[in-house]
Amino acid sequence: MTNTSLWQVERVCVELSRDSRRVTFTAIAKLTGIARSTLYRNPTLHAMIAHYRSNTPDPGMTALTDELVTLRATVETLAKTVQNHETMIRQIARN
Repeated sequence: MTNTSLWQVERVCVELSRDSRRVTFTAIAKLTGIARSTLYRNPTLHAMIAHYRSNTPDPGMTALTDELVTLRATVETLAKTVQNHETMIRQIARN
């Protein structure tokens, strides 16, 4: 293994993590051109990949979190609209 291989693997792991994509041996092999068997057999590369795999959020969870944020904002907007409508109804009822 060369330092170049180590740097390539680390760069790809960082890119995948940054883009919230899954860090997999297959993806790394495809993006680096290093054989999957080499990634599995080389203890240094294997440990590095395992480290990034354990620190990468699950894309499914990220999508759920994004959806929850969107839904929360929508509910807050609807609540403000309802509150405004209730205020208008009270004002109309007084007159």
